Amino acid sequence: MTTHDQPFARDALAGVEPAAPLANRIKSTRPRLMAWAVSCVDRYAVAVMYEQLSALSDAQLAHRGLSRPTLAHDVRVACDRNAEN
Repeated sequence: MTTHDQPFARDALAGVEPAAPLANRIKSTRPRLMAWAVSCVDRYAVAVMYEQLSALSDAQLAHRGLSRPTLAHDVRVACDRNAEN
């Protein structure tokens, strides 16, 4: 007799709870996934802004009230302020 011919042992699974449906799993992870996605988008926006500003000359940065040594910090602070509003 092959394993395909053996009857299914229903008694072996008695008392075992079925796995939660996929929809319930998705609902429970959705808030964390959304927070992660928003965090990624925010970080990407900071990186793009920094890249654009770092390509400017020191004079152009100074005209905008920025300096090269503090540029990364200033961009992050500006993005944090925009996220709060």
